[in-house]
Amino acid sequence: MAFQLDNKTKKSSKESSFDIDSLLKKEINIFGSSFSNKKKEAFYIELSVLLNAGLELKDALELIGAEQKKEADKKIFTLIVEELISGRNLSDAIKKQKHFTEYEYYSVQIGERTGTLNKVFEDLGVFYQRKNEQRRLVVNAFSYPIVVVCTAMLALIFMLRFVVPMFADIFKQNKVELPWITQKIIILSNTFGKYYGFVFLFIFALIIAVNVFKNKLWYKKLYTSILLKIPFVGNFVRKIKIAQFTQAITLLVSAKVPLLNGIQLTEKMIDFYPLQRALKRVEEGILQGKSLHESISSESIFDPKMGSLIKVAEETNQVETIFNRLTYQYTQEIEHKSKMLSATVEPLMILVLGAIVATILVAMYLPMFKLSTVIG
Repeated sequence: MAFQLDNKTKKSSKESSFDIDSLLKKEINIFGSSFSNKKKEAFYIELSVLLNAGLELKDALELIGAEQKKEADKKIFTLIVEELISGRNLSDAIKKQKHFTEYEYYSVQIGERTGTLNKVFEDLGVFYQRKNEQRRLVVNAFSYPIVVVCTAMLALIFMLRFVVPMFADIFKQNKVELPWITQKIIILSNTFGKYYGFVFLFIFALIIAVNVFKNKLWYKKLYTSILLKIPFVGNFVRKIKIAQFTQAITLLVSAKVPLLNGIQLTEKMIDFYPLQRALKRVEEGILQGKSLHESISSESIFDPKMGSLIKVAEETNQVETIFNRLTYQYTQEIEHKSKMLSATVEPLMILVLGAIVATILVAMYLPMFKLSTVIG
């Protein structure tokens, strides 16, 4: 079982009755945007439980479909069940849907071919459970800082737009000599008052541009290169993507997918340019005769310990065990780093934003002492 990648692999492809080269050229989504990763987690886990309890696949799908609250979700299960009744395999049935990924489709197909559907569903449930946990960790790590920044920015805009001009008028009417810092704050306020419309227009245009160009290769290169250079945040995001890679490989290897095929599928599944580029070079290295640990060790995005553990896995034929262990280690590390990130970034942001607000207030109150003398 192998991909038709180029002339180097034509011989191995002919020896296999299963060619997924055409499959890899398509992007298959089993459940659409409305069928979120959270729903997929519940679906796979519940389906695994029902099959282990002795239910037939069709009955289990009908039962899960009946529990769906949205009509769109119920329709998905209805169409899949109809395909099963007509004699198609589950993989063929879901292939006609638009919502599952190529990764899931191929995993289900392998489960059908090897008679391990229950295990595949269980592994997919764990995969999405960990993926959702990672998402929650990211949200928890950045939600409070984002709220603090937005609140502080609104307060800063209010002060520059309304408070500072009010003080500036008072100082001007009383002809008070202003300190250097007060003069600069007033100039900043006047500039902001003239151009704040353009500032908001620029922000709006930037949001539109991001949505338009987010799938462009040049944008992915630029965005990820900047992201990875941000202290704390870059390394945190890198760890999350590597954890997703090890989870995907663990699932595919447990489903008896050849390692090279698993790398190719994972490369298409994880939308993170530095990792995709590294996996492409790893794939090329394997095709040239290098071992997996040699190819991975030459890529800077992977940690050195990863190459060492994979070398042990190859020597002992324990690839699934080692990748499962790596997934656990990275998951624990991500959880620890998310807590550390929150503990580090939150007070730092509060101090910086507090200092900015305090500077504006001090700049406005310093002339008040001279004003009291003038009035007296």
